[in-house]
Amino acid sequence: MKKKILTTFFLLVLNFNLYADENNKSIRIGLLAPLTGAYGELGNSLLYSLQLALEEINDENVIIVPRDSGFNEKEKLNKAINEIKSNNVKVVIGPITNEEFEIAEKHNDLVFISPSNIKSKFSNNIISIGISLESQLLTLLNFIKRQKKNKTVIMYPENQYSDLIEKKLKDLNLTNVKTFTYSSNPEVLTGEIEEFTNYTQRKRNLELRKKMFEDKEDEESLKELERLEQLYTLGNVNFDSVIIIDFGNSLKSVLTSLVYTDVDQENVLITTVNQWFDESIFFENTIKDLYYPSVNFKEFNKYKEKYFKKFNIYPSEITILTYDALGLIYYTWKKNGTIKSINDFSFKNKIKGKIGTFSFKNQKVIQDLEIYKTENKKFVKF
Repeated sequence: MKKKILTTFFLLVLNFNLYADENNKSIRIGLLAPLTGAYGELGNSLLYSLQLALEEINDENVIIVPRDSGFNEKEKLNKAINEIKSNNVKVVIGPITNEEFEIAEKHNDLVFISPSNIKSKFSNNIISIGISLESQLLTLLNFIKRQKKNKTVIMYPENQYSDLIEKKLKDLNLTNVKTFTYSSNPEVLTGEIEEFTNYTQRKRNLELRKKMFEDKEDEESLKELERLEQLYTLGNVNFDSVIIIDFGNSLKSVLTSLVYTDVDQENVLITTVNQWFDESIFFENTIKDLYYPSVNFKEFNKYKEKYFKKFNIYPSEITILTYDALGLIYYTWKKNGTIKSINDFSFKNKIKGKIGTFSFKNQKVIQDLEIYKTENKKFVKF
C-alpha cells in the first residue's frame, strides 16, 4: 500500500515537472494535504481522488502541484503554501480544515478552494465547498414545508459547535422555528427529552383516562380501556417536526429518547443533517423513517466503486469534495480563460458536480441537496 501511495505522489510531481514551462495554455493547481504523519492516509486519499479527476478531465494542461501541509501545523502549512506559490500556482485545493484558514488568508494573491463546510460565504480569498449547515437546513426546511408541517424544533447538543450552530441559525433569520439544546451526556439527555416532550404529564393523562373506565363493564368502556392499555402516553407533543443537528452515538441517543418518550412518528416528522450514508444509523435506531439531506447517493456510490476499482480501498467522504473541487476549477478556467480571484467563481448559472449542484450567488456557496430516508435498512431517495 505504501508503495502505491508513493507512486501516485511521484506521478503527480512528474506531471508537474514535465509541463513546468511558461505555457500559457496550462493551469497549475496546488494541493495542500497531510501527506505524511498521522493523517498521511487521508492526504494521500486526496491525491487519489485528484488522479481520478485528472483522468476524467483528460487534459494534459491541468497540472497538480501537491505539497505536504501537515494537519493544523501552521509552520508546515505556511511553508507548503510558499513552495506552491514559487511554482507559479494561482489556485489551490485546500486547506482541509477551517482552523487553517487564518494562514491561507494571509496569502491573498492565491485562491483557495477548501473542502471545509464551516463557511458558506466566500471568505476573503477562500471558497468552502463542503456540505454546509446552511445548505442542509434550507433543504430540510423546504422539505418540512412541503410535508405541511409548521411547528418545527431544531435540536442540537451543547458542545464546541453550539455557538457556530446558533450563529448559522441567526444568519438564516428563521421564523416559526424553535430551538432546543440538550446535554451531550446520555444520562442527562433522557431527562431533558422527557421534559421537552412533556412526557410525565402525557403519561399521567393516560393513567387518569384509564381510571375512568376501569370500573365500568359496558362493551364500549371495555373496548376503550383495551385501546388505552396499548398506549404509553396520552396527548400530543407541541411540535410536528424536528431537525436534529447531531451525529454518531449522540444522534442515536436522541432518537432512542424520542421513541422512549412516545413521540408519535406518524404525526411528527423526524429529520437530521447529512450523515454521508452511514449504515451504522440502521442499528440501535428504532425510528421508522428518518429523513436527511445529502449528496446524490447514486453518484456517490459510482465514485466510491470507481475509486475502489483503481486503488483497492474505499475513499473517505472528503475525497469526493476534492474531486469536485478540481472539476470546478477546471470549469472556471475554461470558461474565463484565467483565474485571478474568487470573483471568477461568481456564476449566474448553477454548476453540477459529483456531490450535487452548486449555486454561487452573492459570494455564497449553496448546494442543492436531495432528501433521503432510512427504510428497512436501506437509504431511499424521497
